[in-house]
Parts: sequence; structure tokens; C-alpha cells
Amino acid sequence: MLLPLVLGLLLSSASAQLRGTVVPPASSDLLGHVTALTTEPMEGRRSGTPGGERAARYIAEQLAGAGLKPGGDGGSFLQSFVLSTRPVLGQGSALERLGPPALSLEAGRDWTPHGGSMVGEVTAEIVAVPGPGGLDDYDGVDVRGKIVLALDVAGLAPPRISRLDRLITAHRRGAAALLIAGDSLPALGATEASVHLVSGAITRGAADRLLESPAAARAVPDGRPAPGAPTALATGVVARLRVEIAREDRRTANVVGVLPGGDPARAGEAVVLGAHYDHLGRSGGLVYPGADDNASGTSVVLGLARAFAAAGGSPRTLVFALFSGEEEGLLGSAHYARHPTVPMERTLAMLNFDMVGRMRDRRIDVSGAGSGSGLAALASDSAREEGATVAVSDSPYAASDHASFYSAGVPVLFFTTGEHEDYHTPRDTADKLDGAGMAEVARVAARIADRLASESRPVYVKLPERPPSRSFAGARGGAFLGVSADGQGESDGVRLAAVLPGTAAARAGLEGGDVIVRLGDQPVDSFAELRQALAGRRPGDVLAVVYLRDGEDRRATVTLGARP
Repeated sequence: MLLPLVLGLLLSSASAQLRGTVVPPASSDLLGHVTALTTEPMEGRRSGTPGGERAARYIAEQLAGAGLKPGGDGGSFLQSFVLSTRPVLGQGSALERLGPPALSLEAGRDWTPHGGSMVGEVTAEIVAVPGPGGLDDYDGVDVRGKIVLALDVAGLAPPRISRLDRLITAHRRGAAALLIAGDSLPALGATEASVHLVSGAITRGAADRLLESPAAARAVPDGRPAPGAPTALATGVVARLRVEIAREDRRTANVVGVLPGGDPARAGEAVVLGAHYDHLGRSGGLVYPGADDNASGTSVVLGLARAFAAAGGSPRTLVFALFSGEEEGLLGSAHYARHPTVPMERTLAMLNFDMVGRMRDRRIDVSGAGSGSGLAALASDSAREEGATVAVSDSPYAASDHASFYSAGVPVLFFTTGEHEDYHTPRDTADKLDGAGMAEVARVAARIADRLASESRPVYVKLPERPPSRSFAGARGGAFLGVSADGQGESDGVRLAAVLPGTAAARAGLEGGDVIVRLGDQPVDSFAELRQALAGRRPGDVLAVVYLRDGEDRRATVTLGARP
């Protein structure tokens, strides 16, 4: 038994002697990566878009050029996964007036189903509803079993009522289907929140054509309800509405490179260095370049990959993972945690870099130090040796990709220089980044990674949970509902990813997967609108909440708590 031990020690010693010094990346190299990742062709690097794919190719080329081995699928650097499934128009979808005279409207041009519509067919009379589609618009007409056509009347200033409000009202009134007239047709993905109703959108011109019939002329002389007429009118027009919805996968990919360990006794274990490369893409005609969030973290990981490869690697394997889908709910890192390049039980730590490009007060924030034994001392000692200032905190709970690793039992350290006024705006540009500060982050991280890859393994510590700082609505000390959004779609309403135990939302009975439609008197069509609805509230305020669960609307009362 002595000979294998001696040989192992000799191999370990030889491996250490063959390694060169790890030279951390220079600020110019780091800023060069940021510039490349924020150019116009990258289009803000949104997951599942051509710009996101270009960014993935750039990253893969950099890892290959540094000499790393592919760590993705089928011998490639790309680890593909389904970002989401999106609804697409089914071939059988149809909207017809049965006459006289008969009329067929073209799906995708004249009308479109809602992405969350029930699949099926309804043949019934059309009831025209003027105004914003609120409860009062149904006065005077029984719409049970009918197709409701919601029309806006010129000169009528509607209250703020959402598509989901209209669907819920029609469903509660017993309508079989709802068509909402508008200037343009929404994308199916933007109307994916579901109410148990066959539903769709129709252009105003197509709605006028649909009502151009002798029956409608008798019921509504000018072709549409007029102000002062009964609120809702049976038109006498009979239509057939058929909705078919297909599903299509929206895919994206993590980019993973591997630097195999040089010590045979420890090469089977790994340290992961990661960052998300995706951002918000385009919105409202503007590009969100995401220089700090998170081209900065991506550039640090790429710089460290080249530095360790040039030095000949480490005793343990190093995995460099650039994640997609972070902005839509940590999807890429969650996929990696389920399909790791090196098994999670042999992954001894994960270092995550997110928004490290705007150092303030010459300080690096390093959190998660309580997630593994010795990590706090390791971070503090490494910073001191590099002449850097770090603020070390224990909590591993934050809305970034290390959370997926910590949930899988891996100790983590999270590097950031903090949020700023340009966060998630088109103003997050490359010219505002601090290259020297990024290089300082890289130096400290290189020293930490080098020691983790060479020294004893930290022991995982499970800490009490608290809300991730960036994913739960409500400012610290302000009104707190206790919900986070799943971020996986563009649809209206706010689909919940999680409800924190013991919070206002939990006490009201909300659950993950529910879709919040209205809070108090405000409809909410995005997580940003939910934040706005809470911004003017105080702990102790009592509000009504309307939400959907499995396509059925529910109502509850919440008493807001205080953000911890």
C-alpha cells in the first residue's frame, strides 16, 4: 500500500512544479470583452434571440482560444436547454360569420387567438359590449353562452382595465367566448395568461366587417353600439370561433469550458467560476446593452479562464460556466445544476460574478461566506494579500446564479460591486465601467479560486433562508407582499415563482404559479407594475388582490407586512 501513496505524492508534487503563476487579466482585456459583448449586433443579449446566440458564439470562441476543453453537449461548448415554450397559431383556428352573408376572417391578420385561450370551438350570437369591458358594460343583456365582442366607443375615457380584467368579467358573466377589438393584434406570447374562456383579439376594421350584416343593422343601425344606447347589445350576428394553439420550444444555451485538474488525486473534483451573459435585449425600440449586468461578470470569467489556462491549470478541475436565462429566473444555472459537467457532489465551490463593473469606495462585496467552512477567512485573507477592500457577508441568498448551486448543496461566494441608477436601463453602457476595479475583482477571485483548487474542501453549511434582495417586491423597511415573479414569459399579469412563508401573500393563500391580476385598485401587468403598486403603501395596509389559479379567478385580502 505504500508504493501507490508514494507515487501519488510524487505526481502531486510534479503537477505543482509544472504549474506556472496565475497572472490575472488586465483591465484592458476585461474592457475589450465588455465592448465586444455590448456591440449593436449583440442586441442586448436577450436569451433565445439572435443577439443572445451571437454572444454565446463569442464566448465559446474565447474559451476555445484559451485552450479549454468543451463542457457542453455532444463535445461542444454549448449546453442547450428549453427556455420556455411559447404558443403559436394552430392551423385550425378560424373566425366566421355564418351569414347572411357568410364571412371568413383571416387568422393572424384580421384576428388572433390569445395565447392563453382555451382550445375549442364556439358557435353563438355575438353580443357587442362598448367601453372598457368592465362589469357595468354588461347591463341589460344576458351574455351566457354568447360570444362577447368588446368595442371601445369614441369619446369614452375608460378606466385602467386590463385584458385579464375583461376576460375575468366575461367568464363570470357566463360568456362562452370573448373577442377584444384594438388597433393591432398582440403576439400570442404577450397574452399567455389563461382564463377558462375561448378568447382572442380582433382589429377594429375586422370587427366592423363582422357586424356588417342585415341582422346587425336591425339591432345596431350604424354597425356598432352608440353612446346612450343600452350598455350591451345582442347583434343578431351568429359566428363560429375556433381556437387551436400549438406549442413551440424557445431554446438557449449555457456556454461551458473545462480546464482539467492536474493532480490525479483531486482532478475528479471541481471549482465552478460562473456568470450570466444574458441581458434584456430590445424593448420599446431601445437596446439594453447590459454592460455591467452582466458583460462585466462575463468578462471576468473569460479573463480568469485564460489566466488559469496559461498557468497550466490547477490541481482540481476548473469549470468556467457562462449562463443564459438568468434574467428570466436563473434558468441557465438551474439547468446546469440538474445536468452538471462535474457532478454536484464533487463540486466543492462555486464563485459567481454579477455586476462587478462599477466599484464604489474601492470595495468589493463578497457574500455567501457562511455557506461553507473557512470561506470568510479565505475571502478576507485573499483580499488583504491583494491589497483590496472587501465587505464579506455570510448570506448566500441573492437573486443570481450561485443560488442554484447553493440549493444543490454547493458552497458559494458571490462577487458584486452593487446596483446603480442605470440598472436594467439602456444607460448601462460600456463607457461607464471601471476597468481597474474589474481587474481588482479578478485578482482577488483568482487567488480564492487557486486556493480552493489546491487546499482542503470547504464543508457545506445550510443557513436560515431570507428573501433574495433583487427578486422580491418591496423596498427594505417598506410594504412587503412576499412574492417573486418567475420571469419566464412576457404575458400580462404577474406569474409567481415563489411565495415566502409567513408573509402577507402566504397568509392570503397565494401560491407559486398563481397570476396576480390586480392589487387594490391597480391592474398589474408586470413585476415592475407590482413594485409600483406597493411603492405608495405602508406595512399594515389592507388591500384586495385578484389572481388566477389554473385559469380560475380568485379574490383575497392581504395585510401588507414590512420588508425584512
